[in-house]
Amino acid sequence: MSATPGRMPALYLSHGAPPLADDALWTRQLADWSAGLPRPAAILMISAHWEEAPLALGATTTVPLVYDFWGFPEHYYRVQYASPGAPALADRVRKMLRGAGTPVQDLPDRGLDHGAYVPLVEMYPDADIPVLQLSMPTLDPQRLLQLGRRLAPLRDEGVLIVGSGFFTHNLAALRHAGPQPPAWSAEFDAWGDEALQAQDVDALLDFAHAAPAAALAHPRTEHFAPLFVTLGAAEDELDSGRTVIDGFWGGLAKRSVQFG
Repeated sequence: MSATPGRMPALYLSHGAPPLADDALWTRQLADWSAGLPRPAAILMISAHWEEAPLALGATTTVPLVYDFWGFPEHYYRVQYASPGAPALADRVRKMLRGAGTPVQDLPDRGLDHGAYVPLVEMYPDADIPVLQLSMPTLDPQRLLQLGRRLAPLRDEGVLIVGSGFFTHNLAALRHAGPQPPAWSAEFDAWGDEALQAQDVDALLDFAHAAPAAALAHPRTEHFAPLFVTLGAAEDELDSGRTVIDGFWGGLAKRSVQFG
């Protein structure tokens, strides 16, 4: 099935870290990507950096930032992104998920973490699109796929659904890496690319066993997990999927994909 006219795409992006802002190539890639998308009515972010159960909705009026990183130069803690809140979207998500039996809580003081605002600064620098962040209530791929399925109707209402993680993520192992991407990162990335092109959702769901070097590429799986929300939200048009950004950053795969 091809992409449906009028429907917003669903994205999975590798969000980098605060120094992404200093990478001229990656910032341009993100800006070019958003320039080619329809303008969203709102953005729903699911980030690797917010796990909360029951599922939680973040701030919907004033939306602060969460500087959830340590040891960086001071200027990274001064970044601002004053996006409008999305109370109407939050209300829609509450009704949609609770109606399907998913508990939802509100955490109105919880702002956008760096997995949300770092890419948004590059993609939508005017900060003029309402943004709502949603927690991951689990890391279980099947349950996240189901969550994406339940959120999918939002795409027909102008909502851009964005799963934000990192296609490979093992900072500890990178301490021993050389100038080239380590084998575990390159092998996992190549496998993931093939599985996405083949629309092999079963293999992706079983990545911990099916993928080469999975335990090294994702010793903890929170950075791959947002992909499953995206896959669920785009399940009826996986054949439209394409990699928009690839390559490596500091040894980690920055593969980012679009459906629709």
